[in-house]
Amino acid sequence: MTIDAAFVKQFESEVKDAYQRQGSKLRPTIRSRGEVKGASTVFPRVGKGTAAAKARNGVVPVMNLQYSNAECFLQDYYAGEWIDRLDEIKTNIEERQVIANAGAYALGRKTDELIIAALDTATAEAVGTAAGTTDADGLTKAKVLLAFEMMGAADIPDDGQRYAIVGWKQWSQLLQIQEFADSRYVGDTDLPWKGAQAKSWLGAMWMPHSGLTLSGSTRFCYFYHKTAIGHASAQDVTTDVTWHGDRAAHFVLNMMSQGAVLVDGEGVVRMRAAE
Repeated sequence: MTIDAAFVKQFESEVKDAYQRQGSKLRPTIRSRGEVKGASTVFPRVGKGTAAAKARNGVVPVMNLQYSNAECFLQDYYAGEWIDRLDEIKTNIEERQVIANAGAYALGRKTDELIIAALDTATAEAVGTAAGTTDADGLTKAKVLLAFEMMGAADIPDDGQRYAIVGWKQWSQLLQIQEFADSRYVGDTDLPWKGAQAKSWLGAMWMPHSGLTLSGSTRFCYFYHKTAIGHASAQDVTTDVTWHGDRAAHFVLNMMSQGAVLVDGEGVVRMRAAE
């Protein structure tokens, strides 16, 4: 019973730690709200204000801001696994961590699926007729610069909270762009070769992701601002471990309640890349 109690307590902490470390790649790049009460929550959206002059002793002009909301609905997700009652499984750290990581990663992928589904509802696209900007092209420098121009034209803040996610095929294409991969342009500290997971370029953090939508032979990549997507969680990843004597095994249940929604469509630009 002492072994079982230690196993349950340790397993719960390891699943939570694994999810926080590597479960979701996209959650840190968007607005995230925790401990939501109820089946949904609302992310406020505030329009642009206009400044105006005031006559002496006159009434101060108002900005006439337009307010709207984006409602995020939460859904429950589960990932379970049976673990046979073998002491070497319950006490061997490597085996226990493998099982804990599997559950955390499964829920982490689901979190990213929710965020990507919200990104897919955006309508702004960096597509043109010039060479390198059509649907027949991969992720070219011309297409990236077109998306960069669209972000600027929409007055999306260049405040260090811009992100870009691309598929691994597109990441390989970016590595062939000198301005992206050459230290003469970006400096030695921002080169992607050191970890191949993320790098800063054009005022945004770029990272590859394997779960982006593939529509036919077109991969949907995104250039977006952190405030454009909202993520809500009523219950972060939790683990329940119960003993089933008829199976002589523990059943490990990982679960969470989360959702994601597009808050501001102007803050997301889709880059369609042929693959």
